[in-house]
Amino acid sequence: MRTNRKRLLLLQLAAALAIPCVGQTLSEHEHAKAVPSTGLTVTIDGHSAPLTVADLQTLPQKTITVHNEHTKADETYTGVAPSDLLAKYGATFDRASEKKIFHSYLRVEGTDHDYVLYSGGEIESAIYDADVIVAIALKGKPLTVDGQIKLVASAEKRPARWVRNLSAITLVTVP
Repeated sequence: MRTNRKRLLLLQLAAALAIPCVGQTLSEHEHAKAVPSTGLTVTIDGHSAPLTVADLQTLPQKTITVHNEHTKADETYTGVAPSDLLAKYGATFDRASEKKIFHSYLRVEGTDHDYVLYSGGEIESAIYDADVIVAIALKGKPLTVDGQIKLVASAEKRPARWVRNLSAITLVTVP
């Protein structure tokens, strides 16, 4: 009975998250009209913290090279791993809290209010081989074209879940 209730709650949550996505596929033109990101808000358990690019620069930096199918080129980004960013605000994932990792997801949103989801396991390097970063530099230079902050993932065959003009990351844990 308890398992069925959890499944029902998860299905309701998935349905609720899917509704805002209907019809929100944005064209390249609409993406181009998005307000450039200059800051990022991180929300964990209802508590929000605003961050600037300068704040992100103080955190451990990671450099990854990814293939961008849209530009047909390899691109080298530098930024912060989401797990390091979340740890700064008390959401640490380790062996002891592994169950929480698998019950959590990130809602990652751009200034255009389009968003994507990442499971907790996808952002934890101890579990997932691919890299996801909150990028602030491309080829060693500050980002400009897609805003000052962008989410980039190395395992994506195309950048469908990359978020340009990144403005918000919300950690959600499902009980």
